[in-house]
Amino acid sequence: MTHYYQGVIEKYRELIQAPADMKAVTLLEGNTPLIPVPAIVDHFGGGFELWVKFEGLNPTGSFKDRGMTVAVSEAAYRGAKTVICASTGNTAASAAAYAARAGMKAIVIIPAGKVAAGKLAGAIAYGARVLQIDGSFDDALNIVLKISEKHPIALVNSLNPFRLQGQKTAAFEICDALGSAPDWLALPVGNAGNITAYWMGFREFHESRKTGLPRILGVQAEGSAPLVIGHPVTHPETIATAIRIGNPARGEEALQAAGESNGRIIAVSDAEILFAQKLLAASGIWVEPASAAGIAGLGKQLQTGSIDLKGTRVVAVCTGHGLKDPEIITRDFEKPAIFPPDLAKLEKFILNG
Repeated sequence: MTHYYQGVIEKYRELIQAPADMKAVTLLEGNTPLIPVPAIVDHFGGGFELWVKFEGLNPTGSFKDRGMTVAVSEAAYRGAKTVICASTGNTAASAAAYAARAGMKAIVIIPAGKVAAGKLAGAIAYGARVLQIDGSFDDALNIVLKISEKHPIALVNSLNPFRLQGQKTAAFEICDALGSAPDWLALPVGNAGNITAYWMGFREFHESRKTGLPRILGVQAEGSAPLVIGHPVTHPETIATAIRIGNPARGEEALQAAGESNGRIIAVSDAEILFAQKLLAASGIWVEPASAAGIAGLGKQLQTGSIDLKGTRVVAVCTGHGLKDPEIITRDFEKPAIFPPDLAKLEKFILNG
């Protein structure tokens, strides 16, 4: 019998709290690589080990697929015919894809003008009904929450506990790959479901397999950092659209995860995020801006002497692929020069360039 990877539900079913006879709606998500990035370590001064958990290689290009496989599977198990979500982009694409896989309808509500084209295109391509509102993500989330409470429509935002059951599997994979938990885990924080899920996963894996616990460095963008400043941000602004959220649904759990792990949540500037994006690209890993926040946070903490990583093992979670938000690159780059198809001229330019 041929054994092949069947997605996160089947791989970790005994650790996922969901109906035992629930059929998996899967696109073979998860099983993403843990990539060593020694060049970034050297840039930061050396003395520690650093891996990138590249979640942009999930089926729809982001970590959301881990949670969506469980959330949509459970919704289908209950007999739901439609799912709904608010989104800054990645949740929309993932919900639409998994709903399509399950033969269900998907409704997506997004803040007008605040979603990267690559993400919006994904949701539309998978067949979702996309509605824009003249408001923020937080406004959209309040609306979908009320709709799901009034109608037989399944909410698949991270308020859905089954989302976290899927997303926690990334922590399992990290422990399986390294043999234990890293000393530090750095990751972006937007609606705060992912940081909550990672901490849940590391704790559960440690309870059953004694893999240890990491300290967690959560990173928000300065223009959208409610957990850092201590109150909601009415009009969040950042180039990192995936974490442009002013009132995280799981903010309290995120603060708890940081506190219990003896970690912290910090803010970085858009400039620091874009620089970290370039550092990652120079190591062959192209991520959307929000995904670079973890690396940006590590760099900032090292620069200010706020963290000592000597002799440690560190994992930075990169949550989404660069193709999710290519406009950040294309709007500023210099258009390639056009040459005639002349070998001599091109050869001269290449060798002298």
